[in-house]
Amino acid sequence: MKKYGLIGKNIDYSFSKKYFTKKFKSENIEASYENFDIKNITEFLQIIKQEKKLVGLNVTTPYKVEILPYLDQIDKQAEIIGAVNTIKINNAKLIGYNTDAFGFVKSIFTRIENHHEKALVLGSGGASKAVVKGLKSMSIDAKIVSREPQKGAINYSDLSEELMNQYFLIINCTPVGTYPYESNCPDIPYKFLTHKHFLYDLVYNPPMTKFLALGNQQGAKIINGSKMLTYQAERAWQIWNE
Repeated sequence: MKKYGLIGKNIDYSFSKKYFTKKFKSENIEASYENFDIKNITEFLQIIKQEKKLVGLNVTTPYKVEILPYLDQIDKQAEIIGAVNTIKINNAKLIGYNTDAFGFVKSIFTRIENHHEKALVLGSGGASKAVVKGLKSMSIDAKIVSREPQKGAINYSDLSEELMNQYFLIINCTPVGTYPYESNCPDIPYKFLTHKHFLYDLVYNPPMTKFLALGNQQGAKIINGSKMLTYQAERAWQIWNE
């Protein structure tokens, strides 16, 4: 029986295991899916060594970037993005891909309006890198907002009323607000949000995060990350079976 799994940290809540287990059952696929919850990326190779039936892996926070040096080959798009969320294991060779950008674009493309020309991307991790790539493919300028801003990024304290009135698309790529910390939310000035704003939260558990709820109160359009996860998961499945 083929085996698939998820590499991450504190992933009991994971979408992937539930999704693929249900898929395998409903489509009569002889396969299993397991969460590999590791405290450090150095544990990754031990899993590969022990789990001989593994043919595919998903990768989630916080290892989408840290996983790169452990791979034998990286797909061109994943290399451009600088993050991997899908690994195909072929003849003991570990090949990295990124399906996050695909899932993000497919989930948001029909919801974009003409005034969504600029986006604030909250967070600078692996998911953020994929979202920025997706935005660029739609000709949307992205500005990263981070607690530890690097070159080209800004700090949360820089989010003035003037800036908020220039960027009408805001995407949360951080885990802030994820269960069981639903009372938390990214530190942006929600009072400046309007009906022209569109808030997208990659967090899907809970479905209505505080980030989205506060945006909704201001009349902003909102969406969570559940559709993105479904699209990226199906793309990963295609890659594993190519």
